[in-house]
Amino acid sequence: MHFKRFTFCATLFLIIFGLLISPALAKGPSLEKWKPAFDPSGAKYKFIVSNVSHPVLKGVYTGFAIRDELWKRTNGQMYLDYKPFSMLGGEVEVLNQLQMGAIQGMAVSSVAATNLGPRFGIVNLPFLVDSFDKLEKFVNSGKLFDHFLMSMDHQGIMAVDIASYGNYGWATTVPVKTIADAKQVKFRIAEAAVNKLSYKAWGFNPVVMPWPDVPVALKQGVITGLDHTLTVCSITKKFEVAKYFTELNYAQGLFIWLFNKAWFNKLPPDLQKTLVETVHDMCAEARVAAKAQEMEQRKAAMGKGIEFFQLPDKEMMTLKGQADSVHQKFAPEINKLQAGDKFRPDNYLMDVQKYMGYTK
Repeated sequence: MHFKRFTFCATLFLIIFGLLISPALAKGPSLEKWKPAFDPSGAKYKFIVSNVSHPVLKGVYTGFAIRDELWKRTNGQMYLDYKPFSMLGGEVEVLNQLQMGAIQGMAVSSVAATNLGPRFGIVNLPFLVDSFDKLEKFVNSGKLFDHFLMSMDHQGIMAVDIASYGNYGWATTVPVKTIADAKQVKFRIAEAAVNKLSYKAWGFNPVVMPWPDVPVALKQGVITGLDHTLTVCSITKKFEVAKYFTELNYAQGLFIWLFNKAWFNKLPPDLQKTLVETVHDMCAEARVAAKAQEMEQRKAAMGKGIEFFQLPDKEMMTLKGQADSVHQKFAPEINKLQAGDKFRPDNYLMDVQKYMGYTK
């Protein structure tokens, strides 16, 4: 009798406890810290823009910078309702929402962008756009960058500019000073064609895994390394488990700013111009800020005892040589032309390689 009464009380407690905490959990991340300093209720044009990451990253915070600057430049006519933290879902899901017009914009990672625009994959190719300086060179390349921005045009989506979240390397639980060391590591990589091809070419041991699964997998030893940027690994506290970072610097982590073309074309011409100019200006500032943030996070990580390594020059040349096969295999997707392309090069990838000074 006493046992049944105890069981009933325990069950009742769990139900009540669940009802109390469920609403709190359902709320998800708060945007209170990034609330606008103005009342957007009077805006004539309101639009939703998504991003999967945290605004503490300079490339992600760009959305709030665009929001505030656009409000000023349009005298309160346009309000960008920014939704970071994966509030609207994962990137592939949100890309579909954008294409259908359910939302109006998105800052998509260059890794996920290839799902609807394979040409975007050119910035993921190993050792091509592999530094902050080279990224600026590419952004200022005129018709080459404009052609890049047309990657999703045939899908009804326009790209405007790029923001960075740093240089890719390896955060590991064991020191990685050589290729031989790297072959002993179980690297988590993103589920993307270029990444898979790169790790296959290098002969490493990749584990394709969603980012939310990484913390537990890293602690449990399911993976022993991360393919990601120094900034992200530092800010998201991955260095609490992975105490080593190999500065490979084979690519830049990038967010591409996209908008639904049908929605954009309905805006008055003056607001179209202002929106594009604002995105350009804020992305330019964000790329400078991302470079400074990486230096700050490197210093902070070193202060916490994280050890940094670089592979010997000869071994870096080996990785570059092996990764050239990824360029060749992905070339047909990158070079494919669409009906709306104004610039129609015979070999776009080769043109970018030459411009960027790429060598095997």
